[in-house]
Amino acid sequence: MTIALLVAVVVFTCLFGFLNGFRDASNAVGLTVRTRALTPSIAVVLAAVFNVIGTVTSAWLLDYFGGQWLTAPSGTRGLVVLLATVVGASLWNVYLWWRGYPSSSTHALVGGLVGATLAEVIRGQAFQHGLADLLWLQVWLPLLVSPLLAFGAAFFLTSFTTWIARHSQPSQAHATLRAAQSVGTAAVAFGHGLQDGQRIIAVLVVAAIGNQGDWAGVPGWIVTLAALALGLGTLAGGWRVTYTLSHRLIRTDPLRGFVSQLVTTLMLFFGALWLRWPLSTTHTVAASILGAGSNQGYAAIHRRLLTRLVAFWIATPLATALLGLVLALALDPLVR
Repeated sequence: MTIALLVAVVVFTCLFGFLNGFRDASNAVGLTVRTRALTPSIAVVLAAVFNVIGTVTSAWLLDYFGGQWLTAPSGTRGLVVLLATVVGASLWNVYLWWRGYPSSSTHALVGGLVGATLAEVIRGQAFQHGLADLLWLQVWLPLLVSPLLAFGAAFFLTSFTTWIARHSQPSQAHATLRAAQSVGTAAVAFGHGLQDGQRIIAVLVVAAIGNQGDWAGVPGWIVTLAALALGLGTLAGGWRVTYTLSHRLIRTDPLRGFVSQLVTTLMLFFGALWLRWPLSTTHTVAASILGAGSNQGYAAIHRRLLTRLVAFWIATPLATALLGLVLALALDPLVR
């Protein structure tokens, strides 16, 4: 039974990674395709390649990042917790993709982990301390801070970029900014792999090795599975979410697309490499798009869509916690 559970955790974690790349491809390619800086096919291939590179890099840096945020009981019970976590997060991600709403896969994963861990408490296991800190540091604090920072930075940087390009012909400025957006696509995809790739690797390490796994020496097969899952998902491309970000949410142009990608890249690298914050690529991209797009006379924000989007961001950890709780309790007979 233990082997079967381990295989199930690996399979569903790879599925979660595939869905992560599938849904979050829009973060890297949405604006680039919208402003015609790259064709859709070239954009997704570029994003997939740099997602893979970012995932491999995150494996090298995992000892620096630390995987201590992810803990599970030892043995079969730990595998059940991890299985409920990734299945719950995957189900929620599929639902939001179907609705066309971008949301954080990291928050879905953390919410599922908290719910599955609480199921252990209901079954009479010892309460795991640190759950409140996990939710605060991994979900609520980044959710409160990163969208506000991204919105404000993009809003003011748009004015600065417009001032720099004030003497350029619009056609010339747009051509230059479209070229810069191509680089921005690669940078955002690399930052996404750096942030989300480490989470997929961490789940696989805890499942296969345990909480005391050597974060400095992650097995090559784990890195390969995580990179392939994220890369193949990006190649598939979740165009429903892309359409929401690049067309439905707000109007944009090459200048504002460039500013949004610049802010997203800086925040992902700043958060991942300096603060070691689990910043959500989705939240950062969406907020920076809104910030850059709001700095124009015809912003035309889709306010009802924005309200629903924020509501789903808040609901994500709560919904996946409930799913993780229910799934862990349903899987309880496997460990009796």
